[in-house]
Amino acid sequence: MIPSISDLIIYEDEDLIVINKPYGYFVHKSSLDAKSEQILMYPVRDYVGSHVYPIHRLDRKTTGVLLFAKSKNSLIHFNKTFEERRTIKTYVTICRGFMQDEGMINYPLKTESGKLQEAITRYRVIQKSEIDLAHKNFTTSRYSLVMFYPETGRMHQIRRHAAHIFHPIVADRPHGCNKQNKLLGENLDIHHMPLHAMSLVLLNEKNEVTPSFFAPLPPAFTKTALLLGFQLPDYFSDPRLFLLHKISKP
Repeated sequence: MIPSISDLIIYEDEDLIVINKPYGYFVHKSSLDAKSEQILMYPVRDYVGSHVYPIHRLDRKTTGVLLFAKSKNSLIHFNKTFEERRTIKTYVTICRGFMQDEGMINYPLKTESGKLQEAITRYRVIQKSEIDLAHKNFTTSRYSLVMFYPETGRMHQIRRHAAHIFHPIVADRPHGCNKQNKLLGENLDIHHMPLHAMSLVLLNEKNEVTPSFFAPLPPAFTKTALLLGFQLPDYFSDPRLFLLHKISKP
């Protein structure tokens, strides 16, 4: 059962409603599961009392900042902001292994029809951890708590880029490591992929910050992080500290 929409609202005005998307919900009806009733747009529409328009998308298994326009004119305005890449999108996740401290992944991704599209993601490692749990031939497992900054918006972009550099997101299916997923599921009861859209900053045509939105981590992400040996920084729970600390990309 979806939580009350009023409990998920991050921001609302006459043009826009911003939701902290819960895990397991499609933004709108999807061919990936045509029978699913876990569609977020419908209860948001009912709450607003009129039709709403998704401005961007989050995967079913991704949580965090999600924007809906309340009118077609608002949708056109915000679509232009996204199309011109006047956004700073910050995702937080946990990847297998020790990653380089920061970097850029510039690797085209195929659409379902086979067309190659430009895809660019920058990242910065926040913490690294090592725990006493591993497959045979190893004694420990290593993980990185990472912020990803996608500059393009391709399907499963962060998940596919993380897998491309051999640091897949934990508990990710189908892009993750099946052996690692089984290890974590059987020993630590970790089954939900921890990928969270923590903040979204919109820029005007002069590249000045206009609205900025922050979504606190869901409890399942926090639990997974603690089980994997991380101490989450204070700015992960304070939007003012977070936006001051992470306003720039690597």
